[in-house]
Formats: sequence, structure tokens, C-alpha cells
Amino acid sequence: MPTKKTSDKNKPDFGQAFSELEQIVDWFEREEVDLDEGLEKFERGLALAQTCRTQLQKVENRVNELKVKFGEE
Repeated sequence: MPTKKTSDKNKPDFGQAFSELEQIVDWFEREEVDLDEGLEKFERGLALAQTCRTQLQKVENRVNELKVKFGEE
């Protein structure tokens, strides 16, 4: 089983990040939104989206490497 790097220790994995991002979206879909809390949640959502994008890009790169390695490209 791969171990996580120390620098990634506090970063959520893809599933956790995506789940938290969904919760933030649900929060925004409610009618009454506190402006200050909304700004904090918006910032957190952007960070989570970046985490998801980065992790997806790593997986995509690895899939492409494996395709090349096994002659699928």
C-alpha cells in the first residue's frame, strides 16, 4: 500500500475533498447565506476544487504512462 508524503498529510484525499465540496455547494443552495461565512466557504471550495483537479491530473498522467508502457497508445 503506498504511503502518503509528509507534505500531503493534511490534504484530504479525492473522496474527502469531493464530499466536502458537495457539502459546501449544498450550503450555498440554501436561501439564507451569511456573507462572511459564504466567503470562507467559497475560499475553501476553491482550495478543494484545486486539490481534486491536481489529484485527477496525477491519475490521468499515470494512466497515460501505463498505456505507453503497455503499448496501448
